[in-house]
Amino acid sequence: MGVVYLAALLLSLGCMLLLDWRFRLFFWRDAVSAAVVTAVGLVFFLVWDVAGIANGIFFRGDGMIATGVVLAPELPIEEPVFLLFLVVCTMIIYTGAERVLTRRREQAKGGGS
Repeated sequence: MGVVYLAALLLSLGCMLLLDWRFRLFFWRDAVSAAVVTAVGLVFFLVWDVAGIANGIFFRGDGMIATGVVLAPELPIEEPVFLLFLVVCTMIIYTGAERVLTRRREQAKGGGS
């Protein structure tokens, strides 16, 4: 039962990557740029977490569904996986919304046909 959360995160990340592959939104549109954005976002949020942990704001807590594996004090292994999911999900939603809005604008200019 200790890997449920990690498995759910990995499954969710896999589903987001399948959507990305299907619609060519982020990684399958420009892999190099996507990798840079993902790495920068992940590092930013990890630094944010470490600062929160150092200031006593963030705590790991006890969860039956978590692995219990910690990378550092109060930093469970699930946290970087969640942050990776967060960045990828945000970018796929952003690029998808951008595509939809661009198409709607183009249709409005063309007379709605």
